Amino acid sequence: MAVTTTQRFNKPLLWLRLAVYILVPLVLLLLPSDYFDNGEPMCLSILLADTECYGCGLTRGIMHLIHFEFVDAYYFNALSFVVFPLLAYIWLRWFLRDWKRLRQAE
Repeated sequence: MAVTTTQRFNKPLLWLRLAVYILVPLVLLLLPSDYFDNGEPMCLSILLADTECYGCGLTRGIMHLIHFEFVDAYYFNALSFVVFPLLAYIWLRWFLRDWKRLRQAE
């Protein structure tokens, strides 16, 4: 007997995942836009080689982009204008996939 996709996920786990999909963007939206601006860098490229990589400033740039601060987002990392829509698309696909699984499980 083959195991279907809906049988691998139980309902409480799907509800938890859906809650996370909703809560994480809300928390990021409620945090101040400069929440990640201060502090020590966590990038291994900076810590080990003292050089910035293409991802440096991406978290800060996306955080400013979420709050519609486009100039600050561009200042921290111009690639945030490419990465953020891709992340939002993937996030939405994951949400819709789990929503569909939950509906099929009922």
